Amino acid sequence: MFRFKVPDILPSLFPQLLWRVNTQQPDIYLTFDDGPHPYITDWVLQTLQIYNAKATFFCVGENVERFPETYANILAAGHSTGNHTQNHLKGWTTPTDRYITNINECAALVKSRLFRPPYGRITPAQINVLKKDYTLVMWDILTRDYEKNLDAEKALKTIFRKIRPGSLVVFHDSEKSEKNLMLMLPQLLEHFSAKGYSFNCL
Repeated sequence: MFRFKVPDILPSLFPQLLWRVNTQQPDIYLTFDDGPHPYITDWVLQTLQIYNAKATFFCVGENVERFPETYANILAAGHSTGNHTQNHLKGWTTPTDRYITNINECAALVKSRLFRPPYGRITPAQINVLKKDYTLVMWDILTRDYEKNLDAEKALKTIFRKIRPGSLVVFHDSEKSEKNLMLMLPQLLEHFSAKGYSFNCL
């Protein structure tokens, strides 16, 4: 059963989506969804700085409106940002025209050609419209930091085995993920830094 790593068949079924960066260099691409959040995102930024790590933050437009200083801090620290819709809409249950309008609202705040669908759920029709203007970013490693009953230490052991050069790793800078995020992120950074990996933004 899929828990942390995307099954290999998915990228072949949806090649128009970016699941992993094609590289053999020891590079990892950390991503953070659903922010910005005033103290959680700032904690992430401080933690990344300790390891000279860069990352990509997929931001929800309404949170950018609420916390513009935090969003500015992301950019000032040299990280990249991506569009995660204005209101965290689920593509499978949202009509395409409404979905695109919501993305455009976020685009007025988040100037980026990167888009990640909330929940990873997007329809073929939505893909066909968006791929003209965006790189559609998925992931190959999902930390599941949002799960209340996650055994974070056990999860990390699996994640450490599954990460490879070019992996796109999903964390969440949100209150729901705070406990697991603050346990898992420093350990992941420490583990892979010791192995000679770099952490880059898209």
